[in-house]
Amino acid sequence: MPPPPPKDMSKRLPRKFYQRPTLEVAHDIIGQYFFTNQDGVLTGGRIVEAEAYCGPDDLGAHTSGGRRTARNEAMYGPKGHTYIYLIYGMYWCINAVCGPADKPQACLIRALEPVVGLEAMRERLGAADDARPEHFCRGPGKLCRALGLDKNHYAEDLLKDRVFMLPGKLAEGEEVGTSPRINIDYAGEYIEKPWRFYIRGNPSVSGPGKWRK
Repeated sequence: MPPPPPKDMSKRLPRKFYQRPTLEVAHDIIGQYFFTNQDGVLTGGRIVEAEAYCGPDDLGAHTSGGRRTARNEAMYGPKGHTYIYLIYGMYWCINAVCGPADKPQACLIRALEPVVGLEAMRERLGAADDARPEHFCRGPGKLCRALGLDKNHYAEDLLKDRVFMLPGKLAEGEEVGTSPRINIDYAGEYIEKPWRFYIRGNPSVSGPGKWRK
């Protein structure tokens, strides 16, 4: 069983959590809690999978080579805000902007273990009555649909009340594994970087990916 969500829903992860090296953030974000509050409907869960994007040097990052556009502008903004973008013209993906000052980097939240607002998630996904809740946020696209995230949540402050993170932890016996990131075949020498982090054996982790350890 996962650890229960914090009773104090006002205690946000502090800004300094996001202002550290992005690889550290992506590792340490595993086990933390991620929530949305949409018109008083709270949905969210424990982060069980994430990926680090360490551009401009990272060929897998949207800021590779120092690229700066209207789409990725949030990555150049303050740490501890969201960067959300659309893929395949239909799926939103949510990131936490992080890393050292003046470095446009982010951590993609790939999967959650749902703990709050399961019926709201089921309705947003159009999931069957017998659909397994542990799969509601399995992958970045489903995660955003389940939590009601879209372009209206671009550059949100994660220390505020609409999209936010709370402190969490690993359960007894859980371990964080690493692997190469998923679906970045264009990233050259960065394809094999072990910058994906996940809880080993957790059913909410997406796949397939290349499991390393």
